[in-house]
Amino acid sequence: MSVIKESRSDRIFNIVNVTIMILILIIELYPLIFVVSASISNPDLVNRGEVWLLPKDISFEGYVRVFRDKEIWTGYRNTIFYTVFGTIINLFVTLPAAYSLSRKDFYGRIFFTAIFTFTMFFSGGLIPTYLIIKGLRLRDTIWALLLPGAASMYNIIVTRTFFQTNIPNELREAAEIDGCSNTRLFLTIVLPLSTPIIAVMALFYGVGHWNSYFSALIYLSRRELYPLQLFLREILILNEMSTEMLMNATGEEIEALAKQARIADMIKYAIIIVSSAPVLMAYPFIQKYFVKGIMIGAIKG
Repeated sequence: MSVIKESRSDRIFNIVNVTIMILILIIELYPLIFVVSASISNPDLVNRGEVWLLPKDISFEGYVRVFRDKEIWTGYRNTIFYTVFGTIINLFVTLPAAYSLSRKDFYGRIFFTAIFTFTMFFSGGLIPTYLIIKGLRLRDTIWALLLPGAASMYNIIVTRTFFQTNIPNELREAAEIDGCSNTRLFLTIVLPLSTPIIAVMALFYGVGHWNSYFSALIYLSRRELYPLQLFLREILILNEMSTEMLMNATGEEIEALAKQARIADMIKYAIIIVSSAPVLMAYPFIQKYFVKGIMIGAIKG
């Protein structure tokens, strides 16, 4: 069995390629490692810049305070609810719309595609959208976070392209000859063959809901409906305010504000880990579908 020897240029390319990949890996992993280390380190050492990679003066007080805070649990529960049901609504809208637009026998599909695509580039703006939400009496309800973003045209286009390139017309024609209706065709044949793109869309929408905070900031005033990200935002703002107030404080005020800032630092890093962990744990289970689904859905059409 002959072995193909690498040329000098191939070896140089491989060395450069591996070096670049290692650098990218370090750039991607370091922030995550730092946040994990900072979440269990003494906040004073973190603020002085003494924690670079490994934790120092290990303490889990930040996590203890996070799990004792009832509002954190309320935000966690709400975020899980918005993510799960929001993603279900997104898929319920995106998949039928994309499949309809992928059918060549769908009358007016070019017109509807053009109208939908128009919304990717132009919108009514924040104030008109707010007035619509208020006029529909959706403000301070869960629907203010679930319904306005029920569909993304970009995701519809990607899903439509997947259907066009992976669901052959011959399959549809054969099903119709056997007396299969369009609804049954979609539910029993198309969807089972579309697991990769469904997984990708669920990931896209799910991560979007999990990280979303701006809509809640605009439309919600009831704290019992706040997602976790709004509570994290309050902690970050509290930390910044404490730092500014320390500069103008004197005597006992400095000690009290310093203690408050120290607690806020511990909670800040701990809640970042707590809020990111579910997404990081879920990704490996759908990673095998991710590359296949997004490549098939994006390179054609």
